[in-house]
Amino acid sequence: MTEGIKAPNTHHMGDAWLNFLLKAENDWDHNITQATFSPNSTLDWHKHSTPQVLIIIEGEGYYQERGKEPIILKKGDVIKCEKDIEHWHTSTVDSKVSYIAIYGSEPTVWTEKLTKEYYDSVAEKLRPN
Repeated sequence: MTEGIKAPNTHHMGDAWLNFLLKAENDWDHNITQATFSPNSTLDWHKHSTPQVLIIIEGEGYYQERGKEPIILKKGDVIKCEKDIEHWHTSTVDSKVSYIAIYGSEPTVWTEKLTKEYYDSVAEKLRPN
């Protein structure tokens, strides 16, 4: 599977690639995308009008829902984020991450910039001892 096309830095910092595996059309109402983030990248807070499923296929990443503690995701982990739940997910400081995202056809709603300072504080909090 290829990494796909390099994404413009509109809603993230660092390098990211998107591989659009299946687009919603006709009687199929979900998008399936492979996303790959280089180490030490950030992704902004966002939400979806349908649930989103993330399947980690390589590396390690951070995931956080608004009001909850951030967690580390590793290869093989599966996360289901319910609709309209504000969240963010991306690579860790030391590892790239690649995941398959399954989500509805409505556009992503970007809600707030995730600052590098906040990302760094999450990285420090979740750093292995």
